[in-house]
Amino acid sequence: MANPSEDLINLCRAAVEAQRAATSEPYTKERWAAWLEAAEAFQRAVVEEAGREPKQSRLELEQAAKKAVLHPEESSGG
Repeated sequence: MANPSEDLINLCRAAVEAQRAATSEPYTKERWAAWLEAAEAFQRAVVEEAGREPKQSRLELEQAAKKAVLHPEESSGG
């Protein structure tokens, strides 16, 4: 399985937190803009990090980062 960097995990965490904030209250363009910006930053970082290693799957890297954020107990081996 892919091993995302701490920076990538932090960007994923920021996107997840922005999503929670955006969807916790009625829609506003400003609230959703923060979520979209965070998600775009995460996706750019995934593409960049995946491109650093030959044969690194962007999908596997993204999934590993999301698992580390959303299911830390599973990704830590416990």
